[in-house]
Amino acid sequence: MEIVLSCIIGCLAGFCAGKLMKGGGFGLVLNLILGILGGALGGWLFQLLGISWGGIIGQLGTALVGAIIIIVVVNMLKK
Repeated sequence: MEIVLSCIIGCLAGFCAGKLMKGGGFGLVLNLILGILGGALGGWLFQLLGISWGGIIGQLGTALVGAIIIIVVVNMLKK
């Protein structure tokens, strides 16, 4: 059940990241996938930095930061 919740949070983060980024990201489906990957990246990065946000809002924030990082990197590689 926890994996399903993490995927839902990642999808929401990808959607939000796509809306926050200039140009709207890469489309709905790819933004959702990048959000799930961003959740993993954000969790790993925050763990390295010793940052811990609790609860669903914290997980969403972590995934959002990771998704934004991934979208920025993909935008840089795309150009």
